[in-house]
Amino acid sequence: MHTAKQAKQHAKHAMTGNGHGQHGGADFEIDVRALRERAREHLDDGAVTEDYRADRDAVVHMLNDALATELVCVLRYKRHHFMATGIHAEPVAAEFAEHAAQEQDHADRIAARIVQLGGEPDFSPDSLSSRSHAEYVTGNNLRDMIRENLVAERIAIESYREMIHYLGDRDTTTRRMLEEILAVEEEHADDMRDLLDRE
Repeated sequence: MHTAKQAKQHAKHAMTGNGHGQHGGADFEIDVRALRERAREHLDDGAVTEDYRADRDAVVHMLNDALATELVCVLRYKRHHFMATGIHAEPVAAEFAEHAAQEQDHADRIAARIVQLGGEPDFSPDSLSSRSHAEYVTGNNLRDMIRENLVAERIAIESYREMIHYLGDRDTTTRRMLEEILAVEEEHADDMRDLLDRE
């Protein structure tokens, strides 16, 4: 039978978790002084700190290719929006316009991340097509346009998955951004497939 004193000690031990305290464990501790000192070094690197583990040049190059891909997709969707004709063209053209705006948003986010990493976003029109993973295909009719956009979305999906796999946990900020973009590209592919089924 426990005495009152033993019961009190047992309760205290249960609350503290074997001496680790109420804060969830003593194994995690930040060296704040070292953190502050490192933050004052290499200020020109901006958001990129010493614990950034990815190859920054490789990531910037990868993102510039993704930027080119998004810009080519914007241009293709824009053309298809204005060139869509036929009895079912109006809702399809509206879908193209919506996708173009979303691809532009992706391009803007990628460009901003490139700058955060100390790189320069490459908007040169001379090399857009050669750097883009997706192609700029005009399409001969509404069905062709939908089909080509579905092909481009499938290319983008696979490309982003490979980029995400490459980054792993070495650049979690870029990886999260790409994961969010990937989710939208998957929605776009579903939209194009649905439109194709209706034609």
